[in-house]
Amino acid sequence: MKIVWSPLAVDRVSEIAGYVAQDNPVAAESWIKAVFEKVAELKRFPESGRIVPETDNRTIRELIYGNYRIIYRLDEKRISVLTVCHGKQILPVDEIKE
Repeated sequence: MKIVWSPLAVDRVSEIAGYVAQDNPVAAESWIKAVFEKVAELKRFPESGRIVPETDNRTIRELIYGNYRIIYRLDEKRISVLTVCHGKQILPVDEIKE
């Protein structure tokens, strides 16, 4: 199964890493690597993420990594990473609509 990152998801990862890097560049780099590794696990276990409660849509799922939510859409051919946000942040539902 193919994994595709949306430009928004890439931007969010970059923003979060940039914030972390202000205090600890090594931790930021490590965090980015870990996020991409976590998402790569979806190739083997695409339904391992829970259904996003705000949507109640079986195709919109999320992985929890530390304090962050990695939101993705699952279909027959691919996994689309839609966005990444802090777990305490209200999920902007418009970012995950089709």
